[in-house]
Amino acid sequence: MREIVLDTETTGLDPFDKPAHRIVEIGAVELWNQVPTGQTYHQYIHPERDMPAEAFAVHGISEDFLADKPRFADIAQGFLAFIGDARLIIHNASFDMRFLNAELSWVGLPALQDDRALDTLMIARRRFPGSPASLDALCRRFGIDNSNRTLHGALLDSEILAEVYLELTGGRQADFGLGADQTQDRARSVTQAWRPQPRPTPLPQRLTDTERAAHAAMIAELGEGALWNKRG
Repeated sequence: MREIVLDTETTGLDPFDKPAHRIVEIGAVELWNQVPTGQTYHQYIHPERDMPAEAFAVHGISEDFLADKPRFADIAQGFLAFIGDARLIIHNASFDMRFLNAELSWVGLPALQDDRALDTLMIARRRFPGSPASLDALCRRFGIDNSNRTLHGALLDSEILAEVYLELTGGRQADFGLGADQTQDRARSVTQAWRPQPRPTPLPQRLTDTERAAHAAMIAELGEGALWNKRG
């Protein structure tokens, strides 16, 4: 069975605010029978609006960085081709699905059916009632390395979520006792090959000194009790 682990970054919390909040990044990872294939999708998107400071503090994606990126209308068909008819694995699925369907509607394309999405946040809350269920909390619970996650990023979060999903569903042992050793060895080798490796050439810095200083000043004004001081 083909599954797509997916995440988005946006300019805000509601696509139906005025002005509308928009998607600025989509990242996705392909699984086949709960084994990562190494196939990924990653796209930055020009939101056709400004970037609020609150959103910038979460993902660090600036208006300047997005200035030359394509609009959603330009990437919609490519995105739909990648996900195909696969089940979508999303953490807090209602948020991402609401944004994706808003963007699709604005370019005249059919909505994604809500029942296509499997919400790992709901799975975690059922498995561990009363415990933190954020992606970072689940990484700590399962011993998954998320040290590169200093800011939210759609592709990195999708890669991490794929590992969390396999832990939540027992997918890492899906072939235990049911398949030949060769099948298990192949699944292990594919998973190991897929794990994110250090980039040979680092990505260009997305933050300017001016933006970094503005962000620090904004956080300082919010005081010690600010939400951004409690993330993790």
